[in-house]
Amino acid sequence: MHNYNHYLRLVNGAIENINYPKQPAKLYEPIAYTMALGGKRVRPVLTLMTCEAMGGDLQKAINPALGIELFHNYTLVHDDVMDRADLRRGKPTVHTRWDNNVAILCGDAMLTMATQAMSCVDDDIVAPIMEVFNETAMKIYEGQQYDMDYELRNDVTVDEYMKMIRLKTSVLLGCSCKVGAIVARTDKENADKIYDMAVNLGIAFQLQDDYLDVWGDPATFGKEIGGDIVNNKKTFLLINAIHQAGGNDAKALKHWLSESNAPKQEKIQGVTALYEKLGIKDQARNAIVNYSHKALDLLHETKMSYDAYKVFESIINQLADRDH
Repeated sequence: MHNYNHYLRLVNGAIENINYPKQPAKLYEPIAYTMALGGKRVRPVLTLMTCEAMGGDLQKAINPALGIELFHNYTLVHDDVMDRADLRRGKPTVHTRWDNNVAILCGDAMLTMATQAMSCVDDDIVAPIMEVFNETAMKIYEGQQYDMDYELRNDVTVDEYMKMIRLKTSVLLGCSCKVGAIVARTDKENADKIYDMAVNLGIAFQLQDDYLDVWGDPATFGKEIGGDIVNNKKTFLLINAIHQAGGNDAKALKHWLSESNAPKQEKIQGVTALYEKLGIKDQARNAIVNYSHKALDLLHETKMSYDAYKVFESIINQLADRDH
């Protein structure tokens, strides 16, 4: 097994080698712009890592890994439109730099490019690869719809939220690992174990994202701090606060949720103070740790070399304690 940066270089090399047509420029330039924004490339790296950890040919996993990253970025482009987000990885979002129509269409093209890349595997595994990819895509769309539905409700439960983030975020990490396992031609039980491991890792990853939106460093996080608070986004933090706040705290939270004209920083500071008073910060950290431990427990049950296990263990610990 190699270290994370080795796999990252392979992924970035595949992205740099994408041959975009020159015209129409407003279709392909935003795609190239999006794919060049960088990031940890967690999902395609997991595909490559899993393939190698399970004895597969790393080169045969590069195209589907690229497909995973194209698909992930397609969802981000469309999510940014729906969330009216101005920044992504510290840079203007596609709909901000161009417009909504450009963002929607370039996202559509990225989805097709992702599908093409996913199918660039040995003929006998095209069907299982595309099955897990398509099932994952539908789950992600379901998760996004739940996310939008929850924007209109103030009675969302923690269980409902956990189901939503599992669908919207976690299953793509599971898909990333399972695709690598299929390319490596490991048995179904082992592929399912690594899938479940990555799903739990994905939940910890999303909870950490919720946490960093409030207590992260904007210089490293790449997005404006407090964006979820400003938009009344139903996160693990807000849902727990709604259910736990009583008396004056409940009144204050209701005020911030209904006050659309409050200055952004004032609202962010007010809601953050309530979170800290209610102990939500510690609850979020505990949940992140718990799901990370679940991922580690499932990792123990997979069949891979000790060296491979240690690399995965390091990645899980890093992702669960990241600052961006």
